[in-house]
Amino acid sequence: MIDIPFSEACERNKAIILETIRPVLERVDTVLEVGSGTAQHAIHFAGRIPQLCWQTSDQQSYLSGINSALDHAFANNAKLQESIVRPIELNVNQDLWFADARKFDAVYTANTFHIMTQRDVERFFTGLEHVTHGESYLMVYGPFKYAGEFTSESNGGFDQVLRERGVGSGIRDFETIDALAKKQGFKLLKDTAMPANNQCLVWQRGDA
Repeated sequence: MIDIPFSEACERNKAIILETIRPVLERVDTVLEVGSGTAQHAIHFAGRIPQLCWQTSDQQSYLSGINSALDHAFANNAKLQESIVRPIELNVNQDLWFADARKFDAVYTANTFHIMTQRDVERFFTGLEHVTHGESYLMVYGPFKYAGEFTSESNGGFDQVLRERGVGSGIRDFETIDALAKKQGFKLLKDTAMPANNQCLVWQRGDA
């Protein structure tokens, strides 16, 4: 039996995230997803906006699961093979994320920043320089603090659990993230409150 990864949270949030970022996805062609995880977002989004070329990626340990999920999805909908690209191994701490000079119209990542260390998050933004062009979008989903305050009591508890793991995880400050984005030339376009005390943040590079 093939082991296909599944996230209940991804299943719950995929529709509302797509509704929120659809205006961006409908005007771009290529998307790099950093941290594709179970591939549920890739499959859902690309299945509903077929003009996309969606590049999946993650750390080595997740690639087999992503490929299994894509095998299953492709078997049920062959057209998805035209929209979703098999995952590449990507660690945000790599100096170059790709050996070639490919650029993407948008970069998407969900529920990753609070798992990463602060240094990892900083390296994520440094890496954007090499994979985005002058009008690229950046879309980030997950929990954030504002002015040092959690948006809910449950997020405060979640942050404590993350920090007790002792690996540098924790809910990030929006202001710090926005400053890192600005340093790479990205301007905040939208900050949308989402269910389960999450946010969906959209930036665009350049003056557009």
